[in-house]
Amino acid sequence: MKDNFSIQSDDYAKFRPVYSQKLIDFLLSLTNHEVCWDCGTGNGQLAVALAESFANVQATDISEKQLENASHRPNIEYSKQPAEQTNFPDDHFDLVTVAQAAHWFDHKAFNEEVKRVLKPEGALALFGYGLVQVDEELNPIIQSFYWDVTKPYWDPERDHIEDRYETIPFPYEELEINENFDIKSKMSLDQLTGYISTWSAVQHYKKANDQDPIEKLKSDLSKIWKEGTREVTFPVFIRVGSV
Repeated sequence: MKDNFSIQSDDYAKFRPVYSQKLIDFLLSLTNHEVCWDCGTGNGQLAVALAESFANVQATDISEKQLENASHRPNIEYSKQPAEQTNFPDDHFDLVTVAQAAHWFDHKAFNEEVKRVLKPEGALALFGYGLVQVDEELNPIIQSFYWDVTKPYWDPERDHIEDRYETIPFPYEELEINENFDIKSKMSLDQLTGYISTWSAVQHYKKANDQDPIEKLKSDLSKIWKEGTREVTFPVFIRVGSV
């Protein structure tokens, strides 16, 4: 698993969108609420939500910086471990979750690890979100920034996001899901560009060009945005399976 998020870990914790309660409730409906593994936990956003219902949440990431910014709860145990090889016992977890991180994994090794640590009646949920959307005036500017400015700087794993995880190997008995879990939030222009600045491709761009592309993006958006907040949508996709 690549670590593309240690550098901007503070901003990641500040600007990343929050998954809906509808999605959390759906995850809780899948299994018993004893032990959960939130893999690639980042700043622990999902782990904290799951800790409201699970007796114990194990939250792992390979980024020490991300874990340093994580929110703590008495029943969450954070540890620096790769997704593909952990120190967890066999048949241990009721639920394994991966939020906006599965595309970075070695999928063959991760799937072997999931099959080892997941209880026979347990479930695996992989989910994430695609390119942020605002409205018909602002979307073309964001899309142009994504495709024309940052696309050459994305790691190839980003293609899994564009394919809504359909290209990720998923050797499980898959659950058909027809519900919509899109994230909707009110954001100011500073919050939106703050979020976009956390993209790993933006960090790669800055390193390669010694220039921050966010400045021009913010200028272009501000000509339409003006002031205040707008509703933004993060289109969520999800795959759920059992061993």
